[in-house]
Amino acid sequence: MIDIKFLKENKEVVKENIKKKFQDSKLPFVDEVANLYDQKRELLSEVEGISAERNRQSKEIGTLMREGKKEEAEQIKKEIADYGDKINILNKEIDLLEQKITEIMLVIPNIIDDSVSIGKDDSENVEIEKFGEPVVPDYEIPYHADICEALSGLDKESAGRTSGNGFYYLMGDIARLHSSMISYARDFMIDKGFTYCVPPFMVRSDVVNGVMSFAEMDAMMYKIENEDLFLIGTSEHSMIGKFKGQLIKESKLPIAMTSYSPCFRKEVGAHGLEERGLYRVHQFEKQEMVVLCKPEESMEWYNKMWQFTVEFFRSLDIPVRTLECCSGDLADLKVKSCDVEAWSPRQQKYFEVGSCSTLGDAQARRLSIRAKGENGNYLVSTLNNPVVAICTQIGNWLKSLNFQAKLTPTSA
Repeated sequence: MIDIKFLKENKEVVKENIKKKFQDSKLPFVDEVANLYDQKRELLSEVEGISAERNRQSKEIGTLMREGKKEEAEQIKKEIADYGDKINILNKEIDLLEQKITEIMLVIPNIIDDSVSIGKDDSENVEIEKFGEPVVPDYEIPYHADICEALSGLDKESAGRTSGNGFYYLMGDIARLHSSMISYARDFMIDKGFTYCVPPFMVRSDVVNGVMSFAEMDAMMYKIENEDLFLIGTSEHSMIGKFKGQLIKESKLPIAMTSYSPCFRKEVGAHGLEERGLYRVHQFEKQEMVVLCKPEESMEWYNKMWQFTVEFFRSLDIPVRTLECCSGDLADLKVKSCDVEAWSPRQQKYFEVGSCSTLGDAQARRLSIRAKGENGNYLVSTLNNPVVAICTQIGNWLKSLNFQAKLTPTSA
């Protein structure tokens, strides 16, 4: 969410940014919210004037009472009571305007970085660099679900009976591999100087609204019935929420954390071949990295963080590439983002395993996360990036191994 004062002073900049994101339907919101803000300021000014007059007359009451002018004093008391009623009415109008302003500001996209390429969707993302040689072995690679099942490590049939489609049991050596990769990812980031954290796996709606857009929330989040709680889709939600309403000493910045959590996602519309395995599932585990820093340090951290993901996957001998996300592929809160994609020799293509993003002060503004510096308080910048999503990575790693499993190749 951008600053309403910035919008008021730079309406054409905000409109141009909306056009760059191919969201022209939102263009009228800019003038609408600016007008609402002016109305709010007028009402606030009116309340201020009435309050000043009420205070002035309140002082007169004591003087009149001392002078024995009781009737005049009582008349002023009635006028003061009327002022109070009028102030209450105006404050309700102000609250309604504030609500409308917030609703609109939440859907106006953040100002993207000047370096972001312009494009309508992810088909126009730009490849930046490749790391490692993408190789296709001279033998047919079994599907990862077949490898897992051959090792008695995956049971989706039983999970379907207990929980439905999109869930799974991991067992034996595959379950051990799962745990080992979590531990490896955790220690990898600790060695980079990040503080390890296990966060709450449920958060309140005000935190959800603070860290993501409404569209993302509806598509991803599971809500707990009759509770103001949502299951997290990623630990970024609760890790950023940890600092909601806090004033952080500047000397504590940057705050670099790596967090483990299960992740719960609706995966609306997930279908097809990959449902056989460990893709597009409703529950998985992930190691995340989250940073809070000074605004001027955000791009430095952005470049560090995507490079950590590349280094992690190369340490597993998996070829990867980085893609710069174009303007139309950026979620509304993001300033800049790049995807890290890993090579799948079975599918003979790259697919996403990480997405590093800097969000500027958008999340901090929504959640009121500030730092106390020598020259005053300011909103911090927030960044996030997965280290690894474990189930997806198990599938990719098994497929990437020079491992000729004695399986009958599936036709899938």
